[in-house]
Amino acid sequence: MSLEPPTYLSSLQSNIRGRPIPWEGAVRAGNIKEEHLKNIKAVDKVRKEQRKQTVENDLNGYRTLLVGGEGEESILEHAARRTDIIQYILVLATDLFNDVPTLASSLLELPKPYGPFISLLSISPNAEDHVPLLASNLLTHLVPLSMTRASKPLDRDTAALQRLFEYFSSLTKSQDSGLQDIGVQGFSSLLRTRKARQIFWNQRKETVYPLFETLRTASGAGKDADSTVWSGAASIRSADTSLGGGVGLQLLYHVLLVIWQLSFEGQLVGDELERNQEIVPLYTQLLRLSPKEKTTRLLLSTLYNLLTTNQTTLVPAAVVARLPGLLGNLGGRHLTDPDLLEDLKVLTEMLDDYTKTQTTFDEYAAEVQTGRLQWSPPHRNPTFWRDNARRILESNQGELPKKLAEILSKSWEDDKQVLAVACNDVGNLVKEVPEKRSQLEKLGLKARVMELMTESNEAVRWESLRAVGEWLRYSFDN
Repeated sequence: MSLEPPTYLSSLQSNIRGRPIPWEGAVRAGNIKEEHLKNIKAVDKVRKEQRKQTVENDLNGYRTLLVGGEGEESILEHAARRTDIIQYILVLATDLFNDVPTLASSLLELPKPYGPFISLLSISPNAEDHVPLLASNLLTHLVPLSMTRASKPLDRDTAALQRLFEYFSSLTKSQDSGLQDIGVQGFSSLLRTRKARQIFWNQRKETVYPLFETLRTASGAGKDADSTVWSGAASIRSADTSLGGGVGLQLLYHVLLVIWQLSFEGQLVGDELERNQEIVPLYTQLLRLSPKEKTTRLLLSTLYNLLTTNQTTLVPAAVVARLPGLLGNLGGRHLTDPDLLEDLKVLTEMLDDYTKTQTTFDEYAAEVQTGRLQWSPPHRNPTFWRDNARRILESNQGELPKKLAEILSKSWEDDKQVLAVACNDVGNLVKEVPEKRSQLEKLGLKARVMELMTESNEAVRWESLRAVGEWLRYSFDN
């Protein structure tokens, strides 16, 4: 998927192309050389065909102009004190790479083609500074080209990608939505190869995770007890131009595009995205809110990539998140994109096949394994506990009680409901299988539940009191 250049960047480049620069004065001041000026004038403000012919007839000269040569500085290094000249050259170089592809190929024959440009990414800590912005845009033309042409990953490309991901990450954290969008589109332009996606994932704390904050904002709620992500409530809460939290549709689309590109490494990223970012319930909620077919397409395609490569872990999570019912509702919409319809069909069939073989116990176990509990039907059902409590304690060498202990060990500041549900479950296990109390006590569950009797959250206090009451009841009986 190709993207239109960000409006802010296109406007900046047009403005720089139109600025008058006193070139002869720059030569007299020693900011640039006569040879530099000759090469610039030959391609400045001329027709594309003439520019292409001029550069192709002197590839070595223009390569030297931009990155230097043996013992010779590039114009960017020579004019280091002239910000106006550096900005102009960065825009001109980007134009030349687009108009004369052989120039970019010629640069990539050098062992260090990125040197003068990479150094400009650190020229200012200000995210709104134009020089690093223009340098990063130029590099998004060169680095992916090098990676797609190389027979094996090159160290220079890896180093350049790491630095570019750092820079674009700083833009995505800006308060300016225009700069955020440039950063996200910068990510997208670099994620064309498996190696690039792996490097992006290796830097996930600064690259991937902040993007999920944007998605959570767009979903209309954070990870709290009243969150629509967890309650399953659905509504389109704004016009087409923005979703929850004022996230613009264009920014949302570009963030979804980046996560979709990353999802092609499903085996590498799937389980951790669910464990740390809870991508399945988040994407389920975003599907409910999706105002455009193009965002629906990316959401479904990402889920398809992740679920097909992580069926054991993510398909149960999708059932807990109530994705099957939502897919049925989507099937009733007037959708026309053939890829979207195919992904919808495959996902529906995959989830149908899974749910046909699942019992209520399987659903409960799947929910516990996700690491987050909600008041789904089994928790409040006395019949479920009578029929399944012993199995829960004994299945897979007590795996589920151990997981409950892990869940209860966390503070859940963002979602106290999880603690309340877990206390409810512990109380039911003690009630139905009292002779197994010692098993639960060895896991620290009795001590933890007693601690929660002083919890500030009323629901947690109530459920912990009920659970402790079951222990006391059997203690008195004995």
